[in-house]
Amino acid sequence: MSPTHRIAVIQMHPKPMALEKNFEKAADYIRAAARQHAHLAVLPEYHLLNWIPHDPKFKQACGQWRTYLQKYQDLAKECNICIVPGTIIELHEEAVEDERLLNVAYFIDNKGEILGRYVKKNLWGNIERDHLTSSTHDPHEVFDTPLGKVGLLICWDLAFPEAFRELIDNGAKIIIIPTFWTLSDCSKDGLAINPLSEGLFLDSILTARCFENTCAVVFANAGGPAGKGYAGLSQICVPYAGALTRLGSHAEGMAVADVDMNILEIAEQNYQVRTDLARSDWHYMYRHTNNADDGSKSDAKL
Repeated sequence: MSPTHRIAVIQMHPKPMALEKNFEKAADYIRAAARQHAHLAVLPEYHLLNWIPHDPKFKQACGQWRTYLQKYQDLAKECNICIVPGTIIELHEEAVEDERLLNVAYFIDNKGEILGRYVKKNLWGNIERDHLTSSTHDPHEVFDTPLGKVGLLICWDLAFPEAFRELIDNGAKIIIIPTFWTLSDCSKDGLAINPLSEGLFLDSILTARCFENTCAVVFANAGGPAGKGYAGLSQICVPYAGALTRLGSHAEGMAVADVDMNILEIAEQNYQVRTDLARSDWHYMYRHTNNADDGSKSDAKL
């Protein structure tokens, strides 16, 4: 019999540079999720600092990542709940030639142990590429967790179906996506056509990814004040049902849903996506390049 997992998505406003205050708010939400007997709580991308890389104190604040990662490990153990603490921006090799900022999602289990770590691969234009280092050619990993096999993606990764294909080919049943996605991510020309186009993008693609991959998607987006462009729309989606719960506006809040994993088995029996991907004669291939000096490419079957 397939288990049912209670999952909380937390839609909070990351106040710029308010590191400790943002953590305290996140911790309050996580404790509330634990009181509702949630097995997992998921926070948004950039939830500790917001995304203001030009602030002169931003890098210094990112240098405290180990402290806050440990805080979340302690909180998970205290509350007996698994946590994906959105993303934490990590500063490595500070003030040397190899200095880099990484946008990282972690899966922390209810005992405070780190079971998974993922560095954002698909960076959003020069807004991120001028500041962050991508995980580029590293494969998408799947992690064994108390909720089964889990994959982690971050924000703009959502737009790349290849990422999902790699994860489900490795057995992922739940894909967790911390996000900082705003309505103003759309171009002026796009906004002229539909000012809410980014909301349409999110609602459409989240449901589609569930169906085409026979998986559950846990999407935790940032929220914030009206008029600031925050999209919100945090939700938990599965095949057939679509959004089991959905925060329908930009406002801060938390939504909790019970995810019956049997739905994924029913969907796979019907659509047989994973079955086809596993066939040796299947006609689609996923090409994942590497950084080999000879410029060779490695092909991974999906």
